[in-house]
Amino acid sequence: MQHTQKFNTYILLQVLLVCLFLSCQTDKKSNKIMINYDTVPGTYGYDLSFLKNYQETVALSDTLGKAQVLIIPGWQARVMTSTANGPAGFSYGWINYRLIQSGKKAEHINAFGGEERLWLGPEGGQFSIYFSKGVKQEYSNWQVPAELDTMAFDLVSKSRTRAIFGKQFTLTNYSGTRMDIGIERAIELMDNGAIGKALGFELPDSVARVAYQSENVLMNNGEKAWTKETGMLSLWMLSMLTPSPGVTIIIPYRDIQEKQDEKILNDDYFGKVPSDRLVVRNGIIYFKADGKYRSKIGIPPQRAMNFSGSYDAKNRALTVLWCDLPEGITDYVNSKWEIQKDPFSGDAINAYNDGPVQDGTQMGPFYELESSSPAANLKPGEKLMHRQRIFHFEGSEDQLGMIVEKIFGISLDEVKGIFKDADPS
Repeated sequence: MQHTQKFNTYILLQVLLVCLFLSCQTDKKSNKIMINYDTVPGTYGYDLSFLKNYQETVALSDTLGKAQVLIIPGWQARVMTSTANGPAGFSYGWINYRLIQSGKKAEHINAFGGEERLWLGPEGGQFSIYFSKGVKQEYSNWQVPAELDTMAFDLVSKSRTRAIFGKQFTLTNYSGTRMDIGIERAIELMDNGAIGKALGFELPDSVARVAYQSENVLMNNGEKAWTKETGMLSLWMLSMLTPSPGVTIIIPYRDIQEKQDEKILNDDYFGKVPSDRLVVRNGIIYFKADGKYRSKIGIPPQRAMNFSGSYDAKNRALTVLWCDLPEGITDYVNSKWEIQKDPFSGDAINAYNDGPVQDGTQMGPFYELESSSPAANLKPGEKLMHRQRIFHFEGSEDQLGMIVEKIFGISLDEVKGIFKDADPS
C-alpha cells in the first residue's frame, strides 16, 4: 500500500511539473520566466483562447493591448468579456464553459454567458415573444427565440476600436402580432478622453480601466405600427458578471414620490428579497451579488438614474454601467409572466443574483446588471436607439473609493460594510 501511495504521489508531481512547463517559458535574454496566460483560468488570455476553439471572435483593443473587449458575432454580437490589463488581466464576463464545451443545445435557453448581450422585451405578458400564443406562462413553455439565443449577427464593419453588426428577422408575439424586426449593434472601445468626458472627471494614470459603449438600434421593418393595442418591443441589455462573496450592487434612485403608493423598487420577481441581501438607504439601493441566492430587483423609470454599478471587494474591481434614460418617458414593457393589467408599467433598470432553484441545480453562478429602452412605439420604417456604457476599474481602495464617491456620492467603506450592518445575526 505504501509503495502504491508513493507511486501515485510521484505521478501527481510529474503531472504538476508538466502543467507548469506548459504554462511557463523562459526569456533567454532576460532569464525571466514568462507565463502563458492562455492556461491560467480567470484571465482574459484564458477566456480568449477557450472561446476561439468554439466560435469566431472579434476583439477590440487599445494601442497597448491592455484594454480589450471580446465579441462573439455567432451569439448575437454579445460582448463575452473584457480586460483592463491585457491577456494577464482579470476577465470580467461570466462564461458558461460547461455548456459551450458540451457542444449541445439546451431546450429553453443556451446561457453561454457574456457581459453584455442584447435581448428584446417583454419576456412575459400578452405581448411576450418568449411564449407561444395561448400557452400557460410557466417555465416548461418558456422559450428564448433562436434569434436572441443561437443565431449569428452579421459583421457589417470593423476597425481596431469599433465593430458594427446587424440582423433582420421576424417574431410573433403572444397576442399573434407579427413583428418584422431589424437590429443594428455598434460596439466601440472608449479611450481615456472619452472615459473622462463620460464620467465628468479624469482618472489617475495608475487606475487600470476598460470601457466600451454600445449603440443598439431597433427598427420596425414591417407594414404596421407597433402600438399599445398590438404590442411593442424594447431593447433589453443584460450583463452577466462573475460573482464573489464580496460583490455589492449599487443602484441610485430618485428620491421623489409622485404618487402615494409609488414603489422605490420591485423586489418580488422570485419572492421577496431578504433584508440581509437588500438594503435601501439614503437614495441608494444595495443588493448582494454573491451568486448564492436567486433574486431580482427592478427600478421603475420614474425612479431610475443613468448610473448603476457593482463593487467586488475580493478582486478590488469596480464596474459602472451607464444607460440612456429619456426624460419624461414612462412606458416600459412589463416582463412578468402573467396576463397583465398594465403591460407598459415595467422597469428601466434591473439587477439579478443567481442561485440554486428548487431542485438544487444552478445555471451559474453569476450576477447581472440590466438596462432597457422604453417601449418602441414605432411606425413602419422608424427606429429607436438605446445606448449603454460599461466601465471596469482596478486600483487601490483609495482610488476606487474616489470614483465611487464622485459617481454615487457614497464612500467605499459604506459599500463594503452595508451587509455586515444589515446581517440580523
